[in-house]
Amino acid sequence: MVVEFDKMIQQVIPLGVSDLDISSYFHVAYGIDHHFLYGCGVSIASLLMHNEHTNFSFHVFIDDSISDADLALFRELSDDYNVQITLYIINSSSIKTLPTTKNWTHAIYFRFIVAEYFINKIDYLLYLDADVVCNNSIEGLTQLDLQNKVAAVVTERDENWWKKRAQTLGFPEVSAGYFNSGVMYVNLAAWKENQVTKKSMSLLMDTNINHKISYPDQDVLNILLADKVIYLDAVYNTQFSLNYELKDQFHYPVTQNTIFIHYVGPTKPWHEWATYETAKPFSDARSASPWNKVPLLKAKSSNHLRYCAKHNINQGHYLFGFLLHFRYLLSKLSK
Repeated sequence: MVVEFDKMIQQVIPLGVSDLDISSYFHVAYGIDHHFLYGCGVSIASLLMHNEHTNFSFHVFIDDSISDADLALFRELSDDYNVQITLYIINSSSIKTLPTTKNWTHAIYFRFIVAEYFINKIDYLLYLDADVVCNNSIEGLTQLDLQNKVAAVVTERDENWWKKRAQTLGFPEVSAGYFNSGVMYVNLAAWKENQVTKKSMSLLMDTNINHKISYPDQDVLNILLADKVIYLDAVYNTQFSLNYELKDQFHYPVTQNTIFIHYVGPTKPWHEWATYETAKPFSDARSASPWNKVPLLKAKSSNHLRYCAKHNINQGHYLFGFLLHFRYLLSKLSK
């Protein structure tokens, strides 16, 4: 599959004054659709809160368009923190044929657009999913020597999980360590040398492989980078699902040393049914951002209505929860 990355970026919107050479910044990038604009803005604010002395340059790759209201929020964030934020509007039609799932849209492939765009422009780039919140200084990451490795990443779950993914995908080398692609500190020269994007597109379109894939971008990156990554401590990608709150008991893995909290799963901390203490790191960053005046998002999709109902019942809002469950059932019938 040939993707014309140079034609995908339709508009570039620079916010903030750039008074340093491009190589003097620590570059952070996100690839999102409209459902993750809220989370992305708060994620940026969380990095700025905990890293006052880091010269950041943020890059947000957005699907299709951005409203005037959302643009104003990012502009206000840039002004409040005197930071450079660049928005890139993408025409993603050429990647919409790639595999997607109920929880992951084609926006998961924006990380490849990001990498291709910055190759030969900068050396290193921190790619974050928009549901990642910074909880501490990232100084250790800014000083990391990647040598000739393609990326620094954090493994997901445990060795049994790695072996299962290796067996399912048919690539034994994955059993040495299966990583989460939501936090990746990327060596762009090594990415280019290893032709990661080109090979990823080939794997995604390979009918012998793509039917085995459950986590599209993440699976192919694990196949291709099995021996080409540095494994970081879990504090750099501590995963937690707010749906664990629905259990009688659960382990909250975040500690005072946690650097990045990754709110995985369909319930996100910017959803109005997710007002738990476990979402406090997000809430604190939201309070320090322009999104503090923007209401948390209501459930719209049938999947979100389902979880909104569950959480409201869990929180003791029984009548409202049952009404939401009824709306969920109606939404399923109307499909």
